[in-house]
Amino acid sequence: MPSVYGLYGCYSSAAMGSNKVQEEDAAGALGHDLSNGSSSNLEAARHLAKRLYHLDRFKRSDVAKHLGKNNEFSKLVAEEYLKFFDFTGMTLDFSLRYIFFKAFSLIGETQERERVLVHFSSRYYQCNPNTISSKDGVHCLTCALMLLNTDLHGHNIGKKMTCQEFIANLQGMNDGKDFQKGLLKALYNSIKNEKLEWAVDEEEKKKPHSDGTDEKDNGNQTKTVSRIGNSNNPFLDIPHDPNAAVYKTGFLARKIHADMDGKKTPWGKRGWKTFYAVLKGTVLYLQKDEYKPEKALSEEDLKNAVSVHHALASKATDYEKKPNVLKLKTADWRVLLFQAQSQEEMQTWINKINCVAAVFSAPPFPAAIGSQKKFSRPLLPATTTKLSQDEQLKSHEAKLKQISTELAEHRSYPPDKKLKGKEVDDYKLKDHYLEFEKNRYEIYIGLLKEGVKELLSGGENDASGLKKSHSSTSLNQESPVSAKVKRSVSERKDYRPETPSIKQKVT
Repeated sequence: MPSVYGLYGCYSSAAMGSNKVQEEDAAGALGHDLSNGSSSNLEAARHLAKRLYHLDRFKRSDVAKHLGKNNEFSKLVAEEYLKFFDFTGMTLDFSLRYIFFKAFSLIGETQERERVLVHFSSRYYQCNPNTISSKDGVHCLTCALMLLNTDLHGHNIGKKMTCQEFIANLQGMNDGKDFQKGLLKALYNSIKNEKLEWAVDEEEKKKPHSDGTDEKDNGNQTKTVSRIGNSNNPFLDIPHDPNAAVYKTGFLARKIHADMDGKKTPWGKRGWKTFYAVLKGTVLYLQKDEYKPEKALSEEDLKNAVSVHHALASKATDYEKKPNVLKLKTADWRVLLFQAQSQEEMQTWINKINCVAAVFSAPPFPAAIGSQKKFSRPLLPATTTKLSQDEQLKSHEAKLKQISTELAEHRSYPPDKKLKGKEVDDYKLKDHYLEFEKNRYEIYIGLLKEGVKELLSGGENDASGLKKSHSSTSLNQESPVSAKVKRSVSERKDYRPETPSIKQKVT
């Protein structure tokens, strides 16, 4: 593997001969030179871009990290790198599939990958100024294709996105206008027929599980962090770290209440099922058997896993059929109900889940489109935050202030009472979203101020120290698997828990 140290200073013989000069120091120095107007940095950026494009002492997996850093030099490198690509006359999916993604691996930190796609969008628009109305429009479509790719080809539970839903989700996203339906249909069918994949290095192809990424731990050892999903989405893959801390374990009964975006779960998939739950890292694993640190997770265990990043757990006050039930709303607005064995256990699960989410959730991305008419929730990255606990608290406080201001402004301009349909629904959806986010960040801030170390420590943060449970006491409920229960009239109602206009009890 070629050295990745001192790359920003490798344009002089002295820097080429240095031993492991840190990238960050070199990037910072060059960023300072840029601010002082050093003309040599443009030439340096061109030189590095050329080497990255031709893989001159670089691997495909090295490229993205040098294009996606948040400094001026990295932006220059990305701009020069993209100049090697000519997308003129090509469709967006063709440019991604057969040109751009053939050159390198889109891996690395979530924010870095997002910035790489921003640079791609800018270059594509430059090559095709008359195809899509703006760079923002191109970027919006690019992100939509990445999300669609995961929805259609990932291990998602529930119904796959239809072409009609794909088109509806993009209404008003082209600088306030709609994209051409013919274009969206063609893009949808392209992704449906063949998933988007990017190039990988030859040695990665030989590995039995090439969907993992190696990340350096705080020491010299390397730990493997694989991902739940197919890693085709640069934003939403759930990190599965076998070495992560275990914060809580125990039996829980689960009921899937709403699928992604709060859509009603099909009736046949709403039944209660009992699992042995393990809150490990930022993932809640739902296993058939009790937790054993040395035992590998099965495909079914990974399929049932739920990421708790940016999630919020609370007591299900609107569910009265069973005791000790908590509600978990995830980052993608799925809603799951869990029944614990006691009131105390339920509250402990709520505290642990919210603590993990408060401590480890990475800051959300800013909205990509500023002129859109249709409300769209921002992307919430599944990667773990790199902020310290104090910085995390400040980040949450800043986000709470922003959301509170936005909510007040939103409510100061309610829609005209004469309006009906989509505009009113969109207003209610945004209002509901902002209210939920305000509550979520208030809870996160409260937990961080209380001191989450004590709340997370609770005796279950070390897998090796877990005591094996010798009791598999059944939950205080009818057996969700074997019992045939008559469905009441209320259970037949269409309940959409996250649609603000419908106020019914959970069934």
